[in-house]
Amino acid sequence: MIKNFSYWKKLYENQQLTEFSTDNIGLLWLKTKSIVRKALITEFITANSIALKETALGKQFVELFEVLCKDINHSHQILDAYIKQKNASQVAELNTEQLVSELYKLKNFEWGGDYQNSLDKFLVSRYVKTHESYNILVSKFETEINVAVQGYVLNSWYNHWSSILIEHIFKSHSAVLPTVGQIKSVDFFINNIPFDLKVTYLPAEYIKCKRKEKGLPVELTFLKKKAKEAQIIFDKQAKNIDIFYEIVEKMKDKNDDYCTNVLTNLKNEKLEILKEAQENPKILAKWLYENQGEMRFGSENRLFLVLVDTEDFNNSWKLKRNLDLLKPTILDYLDSFLTQKIDDLKVSFSYKGKTQTFTALTDIIFVVK
Repeated sequence: MIKNFSYWKKLYENQQLTEFSTDNIGLLWLKTKSIVRKALITEFITANSIALKETALGKQFVELFEVLCKDINHSHQILDAYIKQKNASQVAELNTEQLVSELYKLKNFEWGGDYQNSLDKFLVSRYVKTHESYNILVSKFETEINVAVQGYVLNSWYNHWSSILIEHIFKSHSAVLPTVGQIKSVDFFINNIPFDLKVTYLPAEYIKCKRKEKGLPVELTFLKKKAKEAQIIFDKQAKNIDIFYEIVEKMKDKNDDYCTNVLTNLKNEKLEILKEAQENPKILAKWLYENQGEMRFGSENRLFLVLVDTEDFNNSWKLKRNLDLLKPTILDYLDSFLTQKIDDLKVSFSYKGKTQTFTALTDIIFVVK
C-alpha cells in the first residue's frame, strides 16, 4: 500500500498511531498537522520560502505535506526548528511563579457531582429528568446545583492550568518536541515518538481490584467492621465517601493502639500495591487503558504521570502544583529515555464493547511524596 497523505490520515482518524512511531513519513505527517493553523502555516512557509497554490487550510495541509515529502530529512529539520522556536515563545509568555501561586489558592478538590461524565450530562440526569416540579428544581440551585457547578468549574480550572505547567516541564527538555497547535492524541514527541500525556493518580478502583486479587476485603467494608469493634459510631445512611472519611477521622482522633494499627495496616496495603505497580508498570498501564471512560476512549500512545501522596492518597491532587517535586522526577525520566527500547514500551489491551485488540506504546512516571 502506498503510504501517501490519505494513508496516514486514515490511520490517525482510526487512532492507530503505533506506525507513526517507527516511520519517518508518518512522523512528518504528524508534525505537519501540528502547524496546520492559518497563522502558523503562513509563518512557516514564509520563513522557509515555500510557495503553496492552495488557500483552504485542509488543502494546504495536503499540499504542504507533499512538498515536505520531497526531502524527508531536511523537512524534519526545518519543522523541528520552527516548532522549537514557537514553543520557546509560548514558554516565555507564561508566568510560572504567578500561575503556581494561583493554583495554591484552591484548598479543596471536590467536584460536587459525577466528574467522570460531562457537567451537562450530570445536570440533566440528576435534575432535569428527575424533578417534575418547577419550584423544587429552582430550590436546588441554592442547595445543590450551584455547589456542583462551582466544584466542577474550579476543579476543571485547576486541572487545566496545572497540566499546562506540567507540559512545560516536558517541553523544556531537549529530547521533547512539542506540538505547536493542539493535535488530538498527541501532546509532544519524545525522541520522535508521539505521546499523549495523562496526569492521574493511583486509581481507587485499581486499588480495589488489587485488594481483591490479594484476598483483602473492600476498604470500606474493612473499616466498618473495625469501627464496630472499636465502638465508633458513624452515619450509616451517608454516602460511602463520607462514611469512609468519618471513620478514618474518628480513628485518628481516638488515636489508641487499635485504631492506629487499623489505619497503619490499610496504609501499608496501599503502599504494597503502589510498590508492585512501580516494579511492573505495564500492569497498571494496561489497566488504565482498559478502564478508561467510554466517552474519552483512545488507543494512542500514552505517557502516564501517576502522582501519589503516601501520607494521604486523597491529597495526591496537590502534587500537580508541586514543581519542586515534579520537575526533577520528570527530567530524570526524560534523561534516561534514550535507553528505552520501543518493544519494551508496547502494551496490548482490549476494551469492553470493542472486538479488536489494541496496541500502543506507553510508560508510567511515578511521582511519589
